[in-house]
Amino acid sequence: MEKVRELWKNFNDLLSYQIYDSENIHITIGTFLTIVIGVVVVTYVLRIIHNIVVKKLPEADKNKFVSIFSFLKYLSYILVIIVILHSSGVNLTVLLTASAALFVGLGFALQNLFQDIISGILMILDQSIHVGDIIEVEGKVGKVFEIRLRSTRAITRDDKVLIIPNHIFLTNTIYNYTQNHNITREALNIGVAYGSNVKLVTEILTEIAEEQKGVLKNPEPFVQFDDFGDSALIFSLNFFISDAFRVPRMRSEMRYKIDTRFREKGITIPFPQRDVHFYQHGPISLKKE
Repeated sequence: MEKVRELWKNFNDLLSYQIYDSENIHITIGTFLTIVIGVVVVTYVLRIIHNIVVKKLPEADKNKFVSIFSFLKYLSYILVIIVILHSSGVNLTVLLTASAALFVGLGFALQNLFQDIISGILMILDQSIHVGDIIEVEGKVGKVFEIRLRSTRAITRDDKVLIIPNHIFLTNTIYNYTQNHNITREALNIGVAYGSNVKLVTEILTEIAEEQKGVLKNPEPFVQFDDFGDSALIFSLNFFISDAFRVPRMRSEMRYKIDTRFREKGITIPFPQRDVHFYQHGPISLKKE
């Protein structure tokens, strides 16, 4: 019994051994071991919570929660360390006061970072953007291939990576082409000369849309007579596709076909014309040198 008491006393003395000792801060081996145990416990608890939350989610959605739990893990570590130090008698007020200027500077420097992180968490929870969505941001179209806690990455139509800070999705207007479904309606504007056979124009445009690879048969493509323009009759060829990412290439292919078919049928695509009138207020004198 005496040996047990002696061992316990020695163990307590070991835990009470001062690693760092100053007027306001006293850190012992016991405090350090408590911090290590607290970090380990938090890690396993968050891992269990993560497994429970993502258990029934699709694989694509599981990857989204990795960033959230990484952020929560580091935040929990900080809170655990602060609580343990405070419980051990460490005067945190002195540390916070001494580091006030540093914290203010870090606050301004990390303002945008935390704004992006909070926006990323809200995006993931709100499910407003998914991997594979086709979005338009500030006039640039891209297909999302990765959603991170701070930024979202998309590949543009010219195979360039677009890195978008997540706060953009909360502060700006974003077009999501595939939010409701993958099918989108696209349009191609065409002008023909006045006097053209509008029924023939409609038939040609409809045939070209029906023949074009990638254009859906249902819903069917259709042609609209939009307006009487300054120099042309304005038509729009409307069609539906399931891959909005390929629109520029499809439009180019259809324009080639339209130009060829119009030439065969004698339909002219006019260029802008203007009438210029000169008003003479006096005689025009021609001087000979």
